[in-house]
Parts: sequence; C-alpha cells; structure tokens
Amino acid sequence: MIWNGAAPPEHETLEGRYVRLEPLDPRRHREDLLRLALTAGSEDRFRFLFDQRPKGEADFVAWIEKAAASTDPIFFAVVDKATNRTEGRQAFMRIDTTHGVIEIGNIFWGLAIARRRAATEAFFLFAAHAFDTLGYRRLEWKCDNRNAASKRAALRFGFTYEGLFRQHMVVKGENRDTAWFAIIDADWPKVSAALKAWLAPGNFDQDGNQRRRLEELRRE
Repeated sequence: MIWNGAAPPEHETLEGRYVRLEPLDPRRHREDLLRLALTAGSEDRFRFLFDQRPKGEADFVAWIEKAAASTDPIFFAVVDKATNRTEGRQAFMRIDTTHGVIEIGNIFWGLAIARRRAATEAFFLFAAHAFDTLGYRRLEWKCDNRNAASKRAALRFGFTYEGLFRQHMVVKGENRDTAWFAIIDADWPKVSAALKAWLAPGNFDQDGNQRRRLEELRRE
C-alpha cells in the first residue's frame, strides 16, 4: 500500500460522552482557563509546561490570543459536559502530515477532570481523531523525564516508552531530558478497544468508581 499522507487537524469540535473539545476561543474559554491557571496549587501543574503561569489577566490574555491563532500547536479547550465549564486544554502539535506523525501536548487538565473519566475521554477523542479520521500512523507523547505523573499517564493510556532523549531541550531556562512515548497505527485497535470499554457507563458504579482498570482491559 502506497502512503499518501495524513490530513491536518482543523479547528473543529470533537464530541464525547463526558467532554467536548472545542477549538480554543479567547471569548468563550478565557474566564474558566484563567480561573484554572490562578487556582492554588496550579504552580506545580505549570512546572513542565512551555508557557509560564500567568501572574494575572493581562498575561493570560496575551497567551490565549496567541494560542488560539496558532495552527501548530493547535489548541482545544476541554469542556466538562456535566457543568458546561471549561476545565482544561490540550493541543495537537509537531504536526507532520507527510510522514503521518502527530503529538498530543501542552496538556493542562484541572482538578475537576484530572484522573477522571473526562480526562481519559479527552485523550481518547484526540487519539481517535488522529488515527481514525485524519489517518495518522503515529501519535506521540513527550514529557520532561522528571514528570513522573505524565509518564504514568502515557503508559496507562497505552503508549509504548521508546527512550530518553538526553539534553533534548531547554525549557524555562532549564535542561529537559525528554521521555519519548508513542502509539502507532498497528497498536491502535487494541488500545482503542480498551479505552472504549473503560469509558463505557457500565464500567462504573453509581458512585463513579471504575469496575475494571484500563490496563486490565488492554491485556485481554
């Protein structure tokens, strides 16, 4: 089969059961995302992001207007459908349509959705869009090697660890050794099936507790 390239992601809304991913819009998403950025404890969540934690509204307005206009990375707001509030953001980045490689990054999931069904679905919507709709061959996840939470999340979602790129970048004046993870199209059917099974309403009890872990479902 001859490879003909992948399609670039567009500014379009991706609908899930628990979240909706909307193209980042300063008018619609600024207030909620600024609230998240200034919430106590958010300093730790900004530590490994490329952007600085804003000191106030003026800083944030400058960032969100620039981010909303960008085409690589292309940012989306994560809207919790239960409350209709924006509770995070994420981006497609390092978009290579020629070779079919795309990365999910610039992730900030607020405490209302982090480590919950909403965050897992936010990831799943991106991955499914990349592989099933746009035709990418490879989805990457990269993070500072010191970011243990990000590395755990990558493995939980079904990424394969591919190695450590030493002195890969300088971020905010500090060296970054980058941990490199990927899912390829051959992996995706099994990863996708496990994610769908985990996200199904029947996998949760009335209190929202999972019945089966994602890693367990992927081993089947």
